[in-house]
Amino acid sequence: MKLLLKIIYESANQALQQLRGNKLRTFLSLLGITIGIFCIIGVKAAVDSLESNVRGSFDKLGSDVIYVRKWSWSDSHQYWWKYLKRPEPNYQDYKTVAKKVKSLDKVSYHVAIGFRTVKYRSSSVEQSVLIGATYDFAEMFSIEFEKGRHFSQSEYTYGSNKILLGYTVAEELFGTIDPIGKEIKVSGRKLEVIGVIKKSGDDLINVVDFDDAIIVSYELARKFANLKSKNVFQTSINIKASEGVELDQLKDEVTGVMRAAHKLKPKQEDDFSLNELTMMTSLLDGFFGVLSLLGWIIGGFAILVGAFSVANIMFVSVKERTNIIGIKKALGAKRYVILLEFLIESIILCIIGGVLGLALIGLTTLGLSQVADFDVFLSFSNMLLGVGVSIAIGILSGIIPAHQASGMDPVDAIRSK
Repeated sequence: MKLLLKIIYESANQALQQLRGNKLRTFLSLLGITIGIFCIIGVKAAVDSLESNVRGSFDKLGSDVIYVRKWSWSDSHQYWWKYLKRPEPNYQDYKTVAKKVKSLDKVSYHVAIGFRTVKYRSSSVEQSVLIGATYDFAEMFSIEFEKGRHFSQSEYTYGSNKILLGYTVAEELFGTIDPIGKEIKVSGRKLEVIGVIKKSGDDLINVVDFDDAIIVSYELARKFANLKSKNVFQTSINIKASEGVELDQLKDEVTGVMRAAHKLKPKQEDDFSLNELTMMTSLLDGFFGVLSLLGWIIGGFAILVGAFSVANIMFVSVKERTNIIGIKKALGAKRYVILLEFLIESIILCIIGGVLGLALIGLTTLGLSQVADFDVFLSFSNMLLGVGVSIAIGILSGIIPAHQASGMDPVDAIRSK
């Protein structure tokens, strides 16, 4: 162990001497390693940051929730003509599911009626999405309020003229005025504002984004439009599993109830889709995998150039120290000691290049975090990966020069000039 530490110490000194004695040559040689690590770990850090943000936003949907919809999240783009013929899940389906599915904890229903213009005195906001929602909708999506409150049970039941505003709608419509209790007009109907929904976070993809939405109770929504009209409105039944219930069990039960409600024959396909979070995340796996592969390919070329450059440094180092190698071997130095000395020197040089690359990534992520809409970070695991790749390149670059040095004949080495 003492011998190994001494070899490491001597090799570190030799590596530093290379840096001090041949600054430009060593710098240019290590530049390939630095750029390679920057490309590989930089792309990896960017992908991890992006993935963390996107998956974090999807987590808001809940991993124990299924969404009964007309369209599938996974293959609607391929078979859109098949899904186009399907009916939207309706309010009666929601009532049937709520009554007959025993393994659910919560269930809600909402319908996106379309875009509406919201007016308050001389101010107006266009293209606000009007949503009619059942009473449990806010709890299902964990809606928090910047101001005000949710509908009371009686307000929901009787379809009172009350409305919830998204953060952006409220800000554009009222500015600094407190909107709670104010009367606005939507499609000619006067409604009282009782709540303003909190602004969505800085997620890259806001899957639960109500900033531009206006929400009324489903009972009130009936008065805005004919909600029984087919293929006009986008609807969704949202079902949360009871504690301890597997999602597959819930899906099987919902499928049975929905098929019975739609009176489908055994050989008929489902005319509804059961969507879950894993559908979205599985699509993302391939996307992020391709991005990571691109980083390895781009960085691989740079590292390959760097590896040859470091190997060149080591061959020069072996040539310059041939006499010293001969003396060491004449004094009894074992072959493996000489081999380790040059191999560790190569590894240290590559680690220096790798650390420079990681430092550049750290500065870049720090700068990007200040301007990007999401947090860009360099994880500890990626730092370890960068050092690991540097060590591997150091071994590959130094193994041949080290083997050459360790195999020298001491007499020939001492005589060489």
